[in-house]
Amino acid sequence: MDNIRLFRKRFIPEEIIELKNDNIIHFKDNIIITKWDVLKPRHDINNGISAYFINDGIKVSKIFNENGTLVYWYCDIIETIYNNKTNSFTFNDLLIDILIYPDGHVEVVDMDEFADAMESGILSNSTIAAALRNADSLLKTIYSGNFNKYTSYIENI
Repeated sequence: MDNIRLFRKRFIPEEIIELKNDNIIHFKDNIIITKWDVLKPRHDINNGISAYFINDGIKVSKIFNENGTLVYWYCDIIETIYNNKTNSFTFNDLLIDILIYPDGHVEVVDMDEFADAMESGILSNSTIAAALRNADSLLKTIYSGNFNKYTSYIENI
């Protein structure tokens, strides 16, 4: 796990940020788990634990407020690019996000940004198709009551 660099690439707004303060606590079988504090101070969230499921095209994060209380599970649909020359992973945020609240309420957000990225040609057709398939698969997992397939990795750390 030494010398692995992690980056987050956003398309809207366009930016690439090195996640240099994220602490990698697990890396095995195409799963990377990190602990982190928010990049910019916020009143609603403070820190979290994220699991990148590279083969599934998703990142599942357990998000806490400053008191250590669960705010929600936040799931990003992602595309992962590995650069072996720099030993770095870039996680492309594909804009579709799924939130699961402690009471079980599920919310899909940022579909408007995804549509904007589609219309403007920022995302290729193959990336759009993969993002939609990965979001669909994750929603089916959540609605079938099997979300612990992902959360158990974080809970068992």
